[in-house]
Amino acid sequence: MGTSQSKNAPSPVLEIPPANLIGCIKSADGFTVLHVEPGSETPSLNATPTKTLPDGFAAKYLIEPPTNQQLHVVISVLSGTCLAEGFYDKNLRPLLDAIGLRETADYVVHRTTSAKTISELTHDVFLTRANEGINQRIILLSGDGGIVDIVNGLLSGSRGASFTAPSVALIPMGTGNALAHSSRITADNTLGLATLARGSPVRLPLLKARFSPGARLLVEEGSKKEELPLAGDTSPTMYGAVVCSWAMHAGLVADSDTTEYRKYGIERFKMAAKEALYPAGGSEPHRYRANVSVLRKTQDGKADWEAVSRQEHAYVLATLVSNLEKTFNISPHTQPLDGHLRLVHFGPMASDEVMRVMGLAYQEGKHVDEDAVSYDDVEGVRIEFVEDEDRWRRVCVDGKIVLVEQGGWVEARKAESGEERVVDLVCLR
Repeated sequence: MGTSQSKNAPSPVLEIPPANLIGCIKSADGFTVLHVEPGSETPSLNATPTKTLPDGFAAKYLIEPPTNQQLHVVISVLSGTCLAEGFYDKNLRPLLDAIGLRETADYVVHRTTSAKTISELTHDVFLTRANEGINQRIILLSGDGGIVDIVNGLLSGSRGASFTAPSVALIPMGTGNALAHSSRITADNTLGLATLARGSPVRLPLLKARFSPGARLLVEEGSKKEELPLAGDTSPTMYGAVVCSWAMHAGLVADSDTTEYRKYGIERFKMAAKEALYPAGGSEPHRYRANVSVLRKTQDGKADWEAVSRQEHAYVLATLVSNLEKTFNISPHTQPLDGHLRLVHFGPMASDEVMRVMGLAYQEGKHVDEDAVSYDDVEGVRIEFVEDEDRWRRVCVDGKIVLVEQGGWVEARKAESGEERVVDLVCLR
């Protein structure tokens, strides 16, 4: 524990802003306090030696090296604006060194070489070792897509009686980083390093999206289609930890997921939204057509489907998280990892009105107070498409885009079975 400091020699630790603190480790002549200096893109790791610590400091900030854990570092090289590799070299590896962990000897580094790397790694390594009962900690330098690849990789394979859920320490390197923002990994300036160093695993709530038989995953900027894994009832299925959406949100995610757009970072979503809301030629934005039903709990504890009265829609989004971006508060009632599925939806509006309403999400989620916006705690949502063109039948699950066939459907529900809760997320509680 920390040593009381002399009044005549104030600890240099007191000069470090709390939001910059990662933690402290014991050294030969006292302690080393690890912290960051915020930078323009990513922070820089600093180490401050001190012989004494303020009272109670070590109790809160002492970093204990992991024991009985197989440690993996996954670097998603092309996530977001391609900062992951540099962050590993500049911050993560020096932090692990300081804790006493050496690359190769104490942990394995995996770098992505394609969009399938994390899925293949999960199937070949993480699932196999989880089934052997091995306790795994995966440090994931990625966006939300990396998490969804691990989740679906684990759930698409067989899990035996010895299955031990891996824990994921997320270093947010994507564009939106919804899961990291919503679970408060980014509540400080350390970009996940404090959570990695001092956090503990919490079971990650999931949603399960089932699709009609002809649904296909769009890959390579929408130029190719792949089959989805089949669930026990033979429905194509995808799991998510963030969102299942259709209409405006799914369209702007799909349209902005190109090499050209990605270089603009988080601005790509706003750029795509403006293009969708103000089409060339001055026409009004598309009115999305589908029959939407909502699954709600009844007073007797059961659940019933209730049809949404309109057939034309602008925005339909079911989410487990509060924030799709750091300041874009799509679901203000959601608490970190509370397991509630909340639905935000509204019908067609004038383009300027849509921009105004969605702009309120950047004002602490005030859009949900609008009369035109429906916002509910639900058990599930089902969308039966009434659209001829493919582009209006795209569904987004955690950034992945699924094309549903003409006349097809998607149904998203909370994954409540214990067998479907296969990943823990490292959090500071």
